[in-house]
Amino acid sequence: MHSCRYDSGRMAFARSALLVLVAVAAFTAVSAQNATAPAPAAAAPATAATKYNATLVGHALIPANTFQAPPADAPAQLNVSCKYCSGTNGNRRIDTLGAFVGTDGNGTVVRPTGLSYPFVGQPLQGLSGIKTLGNGTYLHLQDNGFGNKPNSPDLILQAYVTQPNFGAGNVTLLKTIFLNDPDKKVPFLIKNEYTSKRYLTGSDFDIESIQPVGTSYWFGDEFGPYLLEVNAADGKVLNFYDTVVPGLGAVRSPDNDKLILPNPDASLPVYELKHSKGFEGMAQSPDGRYLYPLLEGPLWNYTAKTYEKTPAGKEFLRIMQFDLSIRNFTSTTYKYPLETNGNAIGDFNMVDATRGMIIERDNGAGDRANACTPGTTTTNCFDTPALLKRIYMINLNNTDADGFLVKNSYIDLLDIADPNAVSRVPLVGGRFTFPFVTIESVDVSNATAGQIIVCNDNNLPFSAGRVPNQVDNNEFIILSVPEFLRSNAGGSVISS
Repeated sequence: MHSCRYDSGRMAFARSALLVLVAVAAFTAVSAQNATAPAPAAAAPATAATKYNATLVGHALIPANTFQAPPADAPAQLNVSCKYCSGTNGNRRIDTLGAFVGTDGNGTVVRPTGLSYPFVGQPLQGLSGIKTLGNGTYLHLQDNGFGNKPNSPDLILQAYVTQPNFGAGNVTLLKTIFLNDPDKKVPFLIKNEYTSKRYLTGSDFDIESIQPVGTSYWFGDEFGPYLLEVNAADGKVLNFYDTVVPGLGAVRSPDNDKLILPNPDASLPVYELKHSKGFEGMAQSPDGRYLYPLLEGPLWNYTAKTYEKTPAGKEFLRIMQFDLSIRNFTSTTYKYPLETNGNAIGDFNMVDATRGMIIERDNGAGDRANACTPGTTTTNCFDTPALLKRIYMINLNNTDADGFLVKNSYIDLLDIADPNAVSRVPLVGGRFTFPFVTIESVDVSNATAGQIIVCNDNNLPFSAGRVPNQVDNNEFIILSVPEFLRSNAGGSVISS
């Protein structure tokens, strides 16, 4: 179990040197009693699709309790993070380091994760979105921080360049880019409004997806949802875009800056998304012309008084198209049907000009082999274990008669072969599993070898999906999936 002692005299941060993140993670073995607990009922029947094999060929870890210093010119209040993280405290400020222990409230039983907060420094966690850069390096972003707008004002938004060492099992941090807005491109009040550098925080944006375009990084956000363009060299905001789609109009969540709660006797403002259901994924066309931001949740249909659904009653998500040549959304959208209502997506990246990988997940966490016995109140098992963690191959030119993307091929992240004993955690029934509640990074890592990279978002300090009472690390896995990468090549209909 990970633990941190928050003695500022014992924590030294290097501002310029490379940070080598050695994965020394003590994983608690699953108890024999829990391993034989009855598994919950199987997930609802899924869309007919071919399951392709996945083999683990690389596994590296960033330990959960990994922190770095904020920039030297950042406000002093950013030296300590997660001061507003306690929901039981109403997100009111906590001034004592390590006063609260993180908990995973994913199910009916609240489980301690073993990591205390507030923290000294800025955590390196919450990897959400990835892009392969070549030469074994990857571009990532850190999402809004601790889960919502009220609890993340002391988390600086960041992007990273990393280099995993799969032989040693560790990860080297090559670069950190802290997002900032000194030129006031962001049109609304931010947390660090009256500072010179105006560092952006998790209370300003919930960035969840990233694409490199020329000398810029583009981010998809969930609060607006918005798109942000920043300078890749220094993180300075260059441009800001609201989501207004021809044919759909404005798309807003309850966290959109333009929405203001009215008096109780007045009508509520109109918005189309739930909290935290904006641009979780965002792909880029290989020719660099289009971005494809993907919503995590369905749009609300005010006429039907329900979320958008297929004729069969399944919720579907919109993939938008943003034309970088005119810097505007187009009228083209694609419709991705979920396997089960309430599911979510984790990431989206293109494989070629028409095909792309989408992570789809349920809201469970933990292996079914360690599921709680029905009615138990113990915290050393998973009461809502993971049932569906998949990566689907979609083809923008392959839709059904109703215009919905066809999902005819996938890999199962809960059933991965490990014939060469690559895993750095215990196998479950002889198979490697990736049972985290949020899996939010996927991209092709080596097209010639037929390999992809997948990472989890560890929701520090609130997720424990690998071991019931141990905070999750950031895990990087390389999967060999050559047949999957050749799948779903047919189709000729374009959805709009």
